[in-house]
Parts: sequence; structure tokens; C-alpha cells
Amino acid sequence: FGETVLALVLLAALALGCRAAARHYYRTVYPVKYGDLIQTAADDNGLDPRLLCAIIKAESDFVPTAVSANDACGLMQLLPSTLDWLQTLTPDDDHYTRADLFDPAVNVRYGAYFVARLQAQFGDVATIAAAYHAGHNGVQRWLQNPAYSADGVHLDVIPYADTAQYVRRIVRNYEIYCQ
Repeated sequence: FGETVLALVLLAALALGCRAAARHYYRTVYPVKYGDLIQTAADDNGLDPRLLCAIIKAESDFVPTAVSANDACGLMQLLPSTLDWLQTLTPDDDHYTRADLFDPAVNVRYGAYFVARLQAQFGDVATIAAAYHAGHNGVQRWLQNPAYSADGVHLDVIPYADTAQYVRRIVRNYEIYCQ
């Protein structure tokens, strides 16, 4: 009887140790940098901050100076043209430029505003991610096509392989940040 109890105690200790190791691994590989900025932007826009973290992880790996081949800039990889468009929608009198996209506060603020617009339009994480990557107009067309969406609300098929891969990465990141 004593050996059984000892074995159970050792198994429980091993399980706790594995869980702690996994938690440490995920916190190392899936960091939350700029947490205050992300939380504020999430609160201001009615978003889950973990969704913003999932997008930032996929887009720039939390590197504020990141630039894509398409000239998307900063933490959330916003295009200068997207920043210009978003500024026309906000009541502020700001006049930010491409250079300002490397400021984490500006980038996360406008990135979160954009994600909030997508959330209002599409609702679920996968469709928001598809729209963030491929554009909201394209995703709206996909949702209207029965070959891609049976219900007009959720995407059953994403016609672009790179967008489908991006959506899987965002959903996975989001699940990890939710742990």
C-alpha cells in the first residue's frame, strides 16, 4: 500500500513538473511584450488582448522594427496605406506617417482599431485573421460564395494557401495565449 501511495505522489509531482516546464516553454516562446500597450489598446477597442498578442506574434514576433516584403511595418505589420485609411476613420487629428508605424504605441493603437473593425464585421478569430491577412473585402466575397462558406458567416474553405496557413497560425497562437 505504501509503495502505491509513493508511486502516486511521484506521478503527481512529475505531472506538476511537466506542466510547469510546459508553461515556462510557452512563456519563453510566446512572450507578451508591450503588455501595457496591448492591454490598453484591447480595452479601448473591446478586444481580447490575447488576440492582439496572437497577431503580433505571427506578424512580427514582437519586433517593433519589422518590415515585410510588402512594406508592412512594425509590431502588427500595418501597411502605410492602411494607416492612412484608418486615420480617416478616427476622430483624432493625428497625422502619422510610415515612420510612426515603428512606434509600438502608434502601431498597436491603430492595429487594434483595425482588428476591432474586423471583429465587428466578422466576429470569430479565424475569419478576423483571414481578413487581417487577405483583406476584409476579399473575405466578404468569400463568405458570399457557397464554395467557401456554407452559412455566409464562417469560412469553410480559404482559397489562398498562404491565408489558410496564416489563419491556422493565428488560431494556434491564440489558443496558446489563452492557456
